[in-house]
Amino acid sequence: MDEIVNKVKDSGLISLDLAMYKPSIPIEGLDLADQLWQGLVLKEKDFREWIKTNNWQQYVGKAIYIHCSADAIIPTWAFMLVASKLSGIAHSFIVGSQLDLEKQLIHTAIHQQDLNEFKDGRIIIKGCSDISCPDFAMVELVSFLQPVAKSIMYGEPCSTVPVFKRLENRD
Repeated sequence: MDEIVNKVKDSGLISLDLAMYKPSIPIEGLDLADQLWQGLVLKEKDFREWIKTNNWQQYVGKAIYIHCSADAIIPTWAFMLVASKLSGIAHSFIVGSQLDLEKQLIHTAIHQQDLNEFKDGRIIIKGCSDISCPDFAMVELVSFLQPVAKSIMYGEPCSTVPVFKRLENRD
């Protein structure tokens, strides 16, 4: 009986699954609408009291997106005060939406990789994943890998779509 050979494994292709970049830390929103006076404005004195008495430890190790779900203008200093309390407690935080935060976490995960692993590599980026913003992740990966990759493809090893191929110098 003939031995079954994994031709994909022996081909030297590097397969990347978008799921590798999906944020694994807890994500939580901090809505400043809860601090608005009559749902309209932020009073500095009341807000500073909330900053002082809020349980900031509930955000330990989490990724936080700071936002306001009400249609109100939040002064910049309010976001700065929240950031000063989250600093050193939360894993990371941004002002924006949950999607904005997930994109930042994906960007960070991609850029923490050692590019030397991909030097002159033939890379396949697998497309099926439950990541929240696959288009963003794919573009981020291409941008990150293209300077060192020999080629980048999209799909599965048995059926790929060419995305990039470095032209070899022919002197």
